[in-house]
Formats: sequence, structure tokens, C-alpha cells
Amino acid sequence: MKIAVRLFMFCWVFVTIGSHTSLLAQNRYQSTWESLKEYQTPDWFKDAKFGIFIHWGVYSVPAFKSEWYPRLMYQPGTDEFKHHAATYGTQDKFGYKDFIPQFKAEKFDADAWATLFKKAGAKYVVPVAEHHDGFAMYKTALSKWNAAEMGPGRDIIGLLSTAIRKQEMVFGLSSHRIEHWFFMNGGRSFNSDVNDPTYADFYGPAREENETPSPEYMNDWLMRCTELVNKYQPQLFWFDWWIEQPAMDPYRKTFASYYYNKGLEWNKGVVLNYKNVSYPDGAAVLDIERGKLTGIRLLPWQTDDAVGFKSWGYIPNEEYKSAKYLITNLIDIVSKNGNLLLNIGPKADGTIPEEQQQLLLSMGKWLDVNGEAIYGTRPWKIFGEGPTEVIGGSFGDAKMKPFTAQDIRFTTKDKNLYAITLDIPTAPIAIQSLSLQANNGIVAKVELVGSTEKVVWQQKADALIIQAAKQYPSVNAATYKISFK
Repeated sequence: MKIAVRLFMFCWVFVTIGSHTSLLAQNRYQSTWESLKEYQTPDWFKDAKFGIFIHWGVYSVPAFKSEWYPRLMYQPGTDEFKHHAATYGTQDKFGYKDFIPQFKAEKFDADAWATLFKKAGAKYVVPVAEHHDGFAMYKTALSKWNAAEMGPGRDIIGLLSTAIRKQEMVFGLSSHRIEHWFFMNGGRSFNSDVNDPTYADFYGPAREENETPSPEYMNDWLMRCTELVNKYQPQLFWFDWWIEQPAMDPYRKTFASYYYNKGLEWNKGVVLNYKNVSYPDGAAVLDIERGKLTGIRLLPWQTDDAVGFKSWGYIPNEEYKSAKYLITNLIDIVSKNGNLLLNIGPKADGTIPEEQQQLLLSMGKWLDVNGEAIYGTRPWKIFGEGPTEVIGGSFGDAKMKPFTAQDIRFTTKDKNLYAITLDIPTAPIAIQSLSLQANNGIVAKVELVGSTEKVVWQQKADALIIQAAKQYPSVNAATYKISFK
């Protein structure tokens, strides 16, 4: 019966996609790379610059080392495996499923979360709808293993979508469903509840990572993704790395065309995030995990980073990044035509740790003063100048050197140039890119954003020299607004 229902739903998805594609065909996307490359990133995303990512799920109950606990607790020899057996009992007696009743989310308040994100200056919010562990944080017709029927007993994604839109932020979500194909496979190698057929619909397939996903599994992935689109109308849909499997090629194209056409129906611009090479340039928006680019990218892109160095989900001994780290990295990313999607990890009870709240509020406080140099801006001729070298690529967050006041980043808006120092200057600033000999324009006026103090400056042959202010209106970075003759 289940197979028949799934086949019917799968056929319905493709029939629906086909009928939608035939409607106003000249304006609609086809499931081909040629058609998908006609995609244009919407202005809301290019203007937003800053969003919040939320990793929250059953893994916040054990809260040990990282959100990959459900995988590593089934890998003999790992710290997670040893911790689990010592704390909860052997994996055949107490498995990952047994954490679900403890995931109560009793203090979860979607409106309070959304209010915090608004104060942080975020323009869009992206909760994880389903992580690698296979537990859906929303009410789904495709699995009983979801937050509406188990654990919290509520449709978390639905509640967040309402609260976020109420605060006039854009709602998005992420799906990591495809990674579940292999995620629990460690439990196959020894006596664990992963091998119990009673729980096959939760732990399975638990196959090897080098095995090609079955058509049935990829069809299920497609159905879950389209269900999320239809139920919650997210304006951003984020995928992790494993959708890049070659066998997923037709499914990737089918989903993208379906989603983009839904955006046309809603009359709202939508964004599809991918990593590595899952989509060709221009067909979707590139996302770089815990890393950055070294220069300006002509196409919009995004960094997904976390407030902590260790985990995406909540752990009690997290090593948090500083407010300066987060603020200056946001500035650097924006100067290169990117957005920052900054992740938090709430506790199992639904509270956001105080350290995370303070980091978000610090960002909001800086953006309250300097947001005009961030929101709605576009890159200048060059992203900036200064002595600190940026490491390009993914997973470079722990290797980043702190920026200095001599590191300058540029953004533009309304014919104005913003020069942002990536620390608070205590000595005169010399901006070589605005020297007379650089031939980038004759400066007419320099203002310190957020301040009424008169700025003392002089454009010389070798640099624009700006004297340090007596008092700066914000900490961690200072913004100068420059107009030209």
C-alpha cells in the first residue's frame, strides 16, 4: 500500500510539473540546463546581505561534539560511540530514535525567535527542515518521523514560517534529506537498532556512501522537496553537498524548474542554494560552507557560517566566535558580492543560548548604525585593500586572521562609495585606491556614518588620508561615506 501511494504521489509530482511547464511555456522554466541558466537572482536576495540559519533537531538532546552525533554514535571507536554507550547504554538498547521523546521543545517560542532575528538585522531566515538524521521538523505526509507527530508535537517549520513573515523577513528552509542515504550506515556493522526492521523507515536506507542512490530513494527526495515548496512557499531553498551525485542530475533539474516556476506563480523571486558543482554557474546561487572568496564574484553568492567553531547544532562547550569576527566577515563577504547566512544552534528545550543571542544583538547594533553601507549595496571596482590576506574556499573559518583598521572594504549605493575599516582606527587612515593617481574619482565629501563629527581628510597623490575620529559611533568596524565631484 505504501509503495502504491508513493508511486501515485511521484507520478502526481511529474504530471503537475509537466502541466505547470506547459502553462505560459514561453515564460516558464524547463528541466534543462539551457533553460535553468536563464534564471536571475532576485533583488531581495542581492539587497538582503544577511540571513540566519538554524540547525535544530533531535541531535540537540545529546548535544555532544556536533550535529553529526547520530552518525558517529554508530561508528565504533569514535568519541561519540564511547560516550553514548557509557551515558545511555549500548546502541541496541538505546538508539538515536530514543532521543526523540526527550526532544520536547517545551520553551520554543517562534515569535520570540523571529523578534531576535529582526533585532539582529537579518533579512531572511532559513531553518533546517530535515537534517541528515532523517527527522523532519515539519508535518509531512511521507514519514511519521516528524516533529508534528513526535517529540515537540508541533509543526516547527510552519510556526517559524508564520512568525518570520510576521516580522517582514523572507522565509527559507533547507533540506539535507539526500545525505540520509548513507548517514546511519555505521549501525549496520554491529548489533544496533539500525538493523531492527521496525525502524527501517527511520534509519534506512543506511547504505554505503559510494553506492548510487536508488531511483526509489531519489524519487522520495524529490517528493519531500516539492512537498516543502507546496506547503511553506519558501523563497530560499538550501541544499547541502551530496545532491551533486551524478545520478541526481535529472532530479536536480526537475526540482529547480518546478521551484522556479512556483516562484513565478507566487510572483516572488526565489533562490536555490547549492554547493560545489551541483548546479552550473547562473542556474542557482553558489554557497560556500565556513569559507569565503578572495575576490569579487560577478554572480551573487553566499557563505554559510556558524557562530561557533565546533558545531552547527547546540553543544554546551562551544567555542564561540567574537562579534568582531562575525561583523568584519560580513563586511568582507558583502564587498565581494556575497551574503552571509549565519547559523545558530538552539537547545533541545527551544531556548537560544545567551552567548548566541548576544552575538546576534551585537551584529544588529552595528547594522543599526552602519546598515546603509551593507543593505542594498553592490560591489565597487575592487573589493578593498589592506595587509590581511583572506583564505579562499570552504572550511577556512578557523584559519582566518583577524582584520585590522588598515583593511578597507568598499561597497556602493546611490552613487556613494562606502569605505569600511575592519577595526576602529586609532591613527590616520590611508586609502590608496582613492589616491589622485589611482584615477578613481575626485573626492567631494567624506562623512563618518552614524556621527555628526566633522571628518578631516585630504586626497593626495598617493592616498586619501582620513584623520581618526575623536569618537566612533560603533565598535568593531567604522564606515565612511564618500561622494565624488
